[in-house]
Amino acid sequence: MAVRPDPYEEAKRQLRLTVSVLGLSEDVYESLVTPERVIQVKIPVIMRDGRVKTFIGWRVQHNSALGPYKGGVRYSPETDLSEVMALAMWMTWKNALAGLPYGGAKGGVRVDPFQLNQFELMQLSKNYFTAISEFVGVDLDIPAPDVNTNPQTMAWFLDAYQVKTGLRELGVVTGKPLELGGLQTRVYSTGLGVATVAREAARRLLGGIEGKIVAVQGFGNVGYYTAKFLHEMGAKIVAISDIKGGIYSSKGFNPDEVKDYITTKGTGFVIDYPHYEKRISNEELLTSDVDVLVPAAVENVITEGNAPKVKAKLIVEGANGPTTAEAEKVLVEKGVVIVPDILANSGGVVMSHIEWVNNRMGGWITEDEARNKLMQKMAESFNAVWDFWEKRLGGPSGAYSMRVAAQAIAVDRVVRAMKLRGLL
Repeated sequence: MAVRPDPYEEAKRQLRLTVSVLGLSEDVYESLVTPERVIQVKIPVIMRDGRVKTFIGWRVQHNSALGPYKGGVRYSPETDLSEVMALAMWMTWKNALAGLPYGGAKGGVRVDPFQLNQFELMQLSKNYFTAISEFVGVDLDIPAPDVNTNPQTMAWFLDAYQVKTGLRELGVVTGKPLELGGLQTRVYSTGLGVATVAREAARRLLGGIEGKIVAVQGFGNVGYYTAKFLHEMGAKIVAISDIKGGIYSSKGFNPDEVKDYITTKGTGFVIDYPHYEKRISNEELLTSDVDVLVPAAVENVITEGNAPKVKAKLIVEGANGPTTAEAEKVLVEKGVVIVPDILANSGGVVMSHIEWVNNRMGGWITEDEARNKLMQKMAESFNAVWDFWEKRLGGPSGAYSMRVAAQAIAVDRVVRAMKLRGLL
């Protein structure tokens, strides 16, 4: 059985390279790599058989130089402190890169949420948020959904916070239901952001997205909406997959038709859709003969082993960490352009900022305004990274990937803020 890479060690390795590229000192590295606060809480839950089971949860607040901490909360049996610390650091860079007035944070609870009923999940959520309530707030730390959490979870968080503190502040969490100050746009914001960035990258590299051949791994929220919006932009989606496998058609798929069929007539998996030329595995999808590849499922799917067989000229990372460091070296040497997750999938937190501002203004923004602001922000972020990459690091023909350029911009912004505050 393969040993799971330590996420925090990977985050530190990435930061070390960025610090070197920027010519920063070891003291700056040590300050950046160390989180400002690590909170661990125990969460008691009365189970359906009457037992009281204790779960462990964390909230890591990495850096607040640019503003309040911001980052999601995930429920997973695999979650540990190393993962949450890494994700909190990555949120610092993601928020900084997007130009948001936020620092970085992340939360996690070690639990398999699919083993809990709705009442047990409500207890878990409310007790977790009650335990961390003194460390969160509309101007302090603003959690949001992540893996296996959703608007309902945020509603429970919001209620627990109000009961504990007496404060009626809708903006203490984002990604909420519409009835509690959420925005419909938040549902598809990450996928729309990935598609927008893919369009901008295709303009730079491929002459435009119209007519380009695309494969999307993952057909959950991010993968489906990415495929949907790319299809609407004129791309041809020839391959899609999920955990059960994938399907291929040289004529292309309409993602809305696939989604509608598999949810109303099938079991929810893409292999239920009958109109395809052949079934493919997830591994086959990654090495399909396409112009654009969007890994939007899980981490570490593009590896040193399959990277030499990747045919796409452009990879846009919808998932977090789908490309290993070893694979990235191979792909960069082949001339493949990788739009990194820190940039490509930041649409969710960009929309969270729009929701947060809207809550604080009293609910003035329309859904169309929110969507347009998201697309504008994503395009601006991408073009800023591309220009920096070309001018400072040699662009596609240089020795560094776009990931290094994106992280360099983000780290530089955080460092400048820390120096202005007298923290460095």
